[in-house]
Amino acid sequence: FLDERKFRFVKNGELSLYGSCESEANFSRVCCYFSEASHVRKHCRVLRLLKYPAEDSENPPQTAEQAFRQIQNIVDFSSNVMSSLLGDKVVHSGEVVRLPLEFVRQLSIKIQHQRPAWRCDKVMDIYSGCALCLPNLTSPTLHQPTPPAPPLCIEIKPKCGFLPSPKHVSKDIKTRVCRYCMHQHYKVANGKWKRRSLYCPLDLFSGNRQRMHFAIRHLIEEPQNNLKVFKGGQCIYSSKEGSNESPDMNSLLHHLRPYFLHGNNRINGHMTTKAVLNDVIQVLVNALLSAAGGDGGQVTDRAGEGRSFCEASLFNNERIRHGSQGLPTSSVLSRILQTQMLDTLDIEGLYPLYRRVEQHLQDFPEERTRLQIDGPYDQNFLEKVQKCWMEDDGSVEYAAAKVP
Repeated sequence: FLDERKFRFVKNGELSLYGSCESEANFSRVCCYFSEASHVRKHCRVLRLLKYPAEDSENPPQTAEQAFRQIQNIVDFSSNVMSSLLGDKVVHSGEVVRLPLEFVRQLSIKIQHQRPAWRCDKVMDIYSGCALCLPNLTSPTLHQPTPPAPPLCIEIKPKCGFLPSPKHVSKDIKTRVCRYCMHQHYKVANGKWKRRSLYCPLDLFSGNRQRMHFAIRHLIEEPQNNLKVFKGGQCIYSSKEGSNESPDMNSLLHHLRPYFLHGNNRINGHMTTKAVLNDVIQVLVNALLSAAGGDGGQVTDRAGEGRSFCEASLFNNERIRHGSQGLPTSSVLSRILQTQMLDTLDIEGLYPLYRRVEQHLQDFPEERTRLQIDGPYDQNFLEKVQKCWMEDDGSVEYAAAKVP
């Protein structure tokens, strides 16, 4: 995220740029700024901007209107598809905005030297002026009453919570060890991370409190890019790719200790570091198992699936037999898992379907509209994805529904 103090809408409507840091994904870059209204109410916002291959830096691959449509498709997909699957209370779809081109160019220059080297094969879209505007959930709305302590925000990227079906993979190990745990060895060998994380997403998605506690503790100990902690909008805990330094967990717990001083783990008014860590993890487990606006709902037992245990996890499997299994159906984690499980094919099963659609569109480019490749991502599109038949009948319709 860019430091929100460095970007402001001034009262005449112009944008001022002062410098920043950033976070980015494969196809977009995220920036953060303040807008200041005439009543001096400041609202923290996030801007998500498109990126292009570096070779297209002088000749943008699409027009401003096409860029606008691409971002609007992201909004439509989020509001019509993901909101229905995950719940509209936990999905922020945002809106498309147009920015002054000079501001976007200055922004690109300011943050270029702070980008990871392995991301520099792409450049930011400085021609369309289009961006996705979202609320910055790491920071409170500043016109609201000031809370007693700065709000905390913990960002978790849980990864895939189940093993793929045996019928779609060529290597037996993929049915026993999750993709995340296998990739840990690969990323350490390539130097992306110096240490292997012992976090396993199947433990987090298990619904078993012991396994979830175990998973979150290892996620905190070695967060990589899967966990960040923000305090009052400022990132206070994360990892840097390729760095030899471990994140300072003692510093994190020092930040968090004041939030847990009224718990039951105090000894003569003092909390041990272990007690703070346990309290933090317990709060996260409770939040992930709770419903988004309601009780926890019915618990789904996954013990018989055979796809909810990863052999690479260091959690003692004998302990799994004791304690509850499964997630409350209306919990955030359960909704994420059920959405993930709309795709059970793994990349080996998915890639041939992608190639089928790609070849069909090369032969019949006018079919993009009928197959809704570029939208509209509406209720009909959602129903097509949800009701797609289980067995592949060889049709392009089946393939398009599986690779939206």
